[in-house]
Amino acid sequence: MPPAQKFVVDEAKIRKAIVSGFPLTLTTFTLPREMEAYIESIIVAFLKHAGQEKLRDYIVYCVQELAVNAKKANTKRVYFIEQGLNLSDPGDYQKGMENFKDTTLGNIAHYLELQEKQGLYIRLILQIQENTINIEIRNNVVVTRAELIRIHDRLARSRQFSTMEDALSQVLDDSEGAGLGLVILVLMLKKMGLDEDCFNLHSSSKETIARITVPLDKLQVENVSVLSGAIANSVSSLPQFPENILAVQRLIAGSNADMGAIARQLSMDPALTADLLRIVNSAQYMLVRRVDSIFDAVKMVGIQGIRNLLYSYGTQQILGSDTQEKKQLWEHCYKTAYYAYSLAAHSRRDRTLLDDVYVSGILHDMGKIIFSNVHPELLDKIKNFCAERNIPTSTIEDLSAGMNHAEIGALIAEKWNFPDTLVNTIRYHHNPAAADENCRDLVECVYLANMLCEYEDGNATFDQIEAEPLARFGISDQNHLDSLLNRFSQGFKKENEH
Repeated sequence: MPPAQKFVVDEAKIRKAIVSGFPLTLTTFTLPREMEAYIESIIVAFLKHAGQEKLRDYIVYCVQELAVNAKKANTKRVYFIEQGLNLSDPGDYQKGMENFKDTTLGNIAHYLELQEKQGLYIRLILQIQENTINIEIRNNVVVTRAELIRIHDRLARSRQFSTMEDALSQVLDDSEGAGLGLVILVLMLKKMGLDEDCFNLHSSSKETIARITVPLDKLQVENVSVLSGAIANSVSSLPQFPENILAVQRLIAGSNADMGAIARQLSMDPALTADLLRIVNSAQYMLVRRVDSIFDAVKMVGIQGIRNLLYSYGTQQILGSDTQEKKQLWEHCYKTAYYAYSLAAHSRRDRTLLDDVYVSGILHDMGKIIFSNVHPELLDKIKNFCAERNIPTSTIEDLSAGMNHAEIGALIAEKWNFPDTLVNTIRYHHNPAAADENCRDLVECVYLANMLCEYEDGNATFDQIEAEPLARFGISDQNHLDSLLNRFSQGFKKENEH
């Protein structure tokens, strides 16, 4: 008998997932006892870092119940196939279920092996988004309509029970054993102060998805929100955009913008001129010959391009890159911008998207850069602010690690009068589904580019990338993603050699 596989909880990965809003994913095909223990350890660590340790026993039970049900559903599929029965046929279903439990339990190793061979998985996803813990158990077989009706009937019946004793005395289900488990799950939700609406089970075209949503503690949410606002307000101590940038912005704002006047104003700042020429001669414009004239460059990028250049250049001038931490953050931002533009050019060829996606990529993490810009005296002020409001100092640590950085960046972008599309991209680049429909393409593009960078650096797996943005940008599977990433990565390296 082979030795049991050892699983090690990666606390750093869990912490990063929480502060960045990434999903934590874990996939198993057979759900052995060691994997169940590992899942419990992951949940415990996740709740500890999320400040919700009090929910430990409830969440562990709910996840284990749903995982076992998913495993049972997968076993049922391979069993019915082996018996030559159709799960969706009521007669076949009744016939198959007569001996399902005895047959499968008597030879469970065989049926688990069949599940793994057919790639039938059980996948746990943990994520914090929009001040809510989202917990999902997915398995890649679609629940039949009859099964879904039975499950929702059990959930409806569970509303009448207020105690475990009520449930145990009234629920009897020997055919599949799932009835009592789901009733207890709803009782667990009630003990967490939630109702059954926080649990949902539905099918997509490829998966059955059981989801539990747990709103974070109201006080904790308020603490993060208040402190984020305080940090954003501190930006008033940062300088406004330099006068030469404001002068160009005024020229652009005119109804009859004069390209010559704009070019002359830009040429007064050598660093800004160099940045404009670098952008024009980058892969973004795919020029046959190099452009060295500032006037030609201005004509090439147009008013929108100049406007976006000023946003990125002005922000970098104010926030600086004077420390190693800031340099690394800006490097990530430039790579995200390049990947975002490459994604847009590869799959969209939408001029509006191409105009805005590069600057959105550069500025998506400005909330992190702002926090790295916080001076010691400002940090002391924030600590005093926390003491006055009885906000735990751990909240500062969460924010400094990156939690809520998207909201902080968006608040600052609003203060600097950035356009709504740019503000929304900064705010929702970790949660594209929450963005307004009119800027969804832009947000999804920057989201995917950011996740490509994290995937390339080993900080995220393919399973952690949301399926909808992948599909909307035509990325079919992990091999396709790897192929695109290799192309983009080579292009980025080549561009930065010059």
